[in-house]
Amino acid sequence: MTNAQPSRPLPAITAIIIDDEPLARLIVQEYLQSYDNITVLQECSDGFEGIKAIQQHHPDLIFLDIQMPKINGFEMLELVEDPPAVIFTTAFDEYAIRAFETHAVDYLLKPFSKDRFDKALRKWMDQYADHQAARAAANSTSSVTPAPGANLTPGAGGTQVSNANPISGADPNPAPIDPRAAAQQSLLDTAAESPAQQQRIVVKTGGKIKIIPLEDVHFLEASDDYVKIHTHSGAFLKNRTMGYFEQVLDPNRFVRTHRSYIINVQQVTRIEPYEKDGHLCILSSGAQVPVSKAGYVKLKSVLGL
Repeated sequence: MTNAQPSRPLPAITAIIIDDEPLARLIVQEYLQSYDNITVLQECSDGFEGIKAIQQHHPDLIFLDIQMPKINGFEMLELVEDPPAVIFTTAFDEYAIRAFETHAVDYLLKPFSKDRFDKALRKWMDQYADHQAARAAANSTSSVTPAPGANLTPGAGGTQVSNANPISGADPNPAPIDPRAAAQQSLLDTAAESPAQQQRIVVKTGGKIKIIPLEDVHFLEASDDYVKIHTHSGAFLKNRTMGYFEQVLDPNRFVRTHRSYIINVQQVTRIEPYEKDGHLCILSSGAQVPVSKAGYVKLKSVLGL
């Protein structure tokens, strides 16, 4: 007779439910009644509320609807710095489901049963427990007796040991990289191919969320790790790359004229020679945007010149 393996204790988990349908939020709340280790901190009826709640509470997990008014679930996630883990809930949406299946992301298709909910939640809790265990193991191995040459630095709780190489600055015991962030970003990139998201850009500015219709965009400019979006009403930063926008924007409307610039061709008033092989694109706003030799070829093709 074999003894059953003891189940590991369930970790305490905090959660937020984000869904514009009251009944859908109620169903998730009811399904969570059987999980004593999960505390729901807040319910939110749209993405704006969701962002504020995440920033305030920093939950371990969110249950996130995709189809919501104002901004959808994918757009909301883009605006959250260091987003928590997500279990997606969605009605049928061709582009959302394609994104989930492309990246092997588990999701709950409405209406979902308690059994299906339990399966998705238990799978996530197992992954969460594994990740927490890996972090704990990494922390324990880094808290060893200092090796010869290790640095001793004062910390809030006393002296801390640093085994970092004083020359290279590399930590020989780095914390395990959480693969969720990269996987989530890849998912958002795929989801951005939906027609609805290709008609606008959602940014966060001064603590507020702004939805920019593409027809309001004059040009995009690389700005360190961000892209600066120049519009009728000013410039706004988006934590994306020029390559991302070049891929998702309509190439018949937006042309990458230079490694640091993408222009809305509808804003072009004239093109002037500049330096030996370059040009300047003059926009209706009066802005002068550089055009490289390769960018000039692309721009002429789109404009039919």
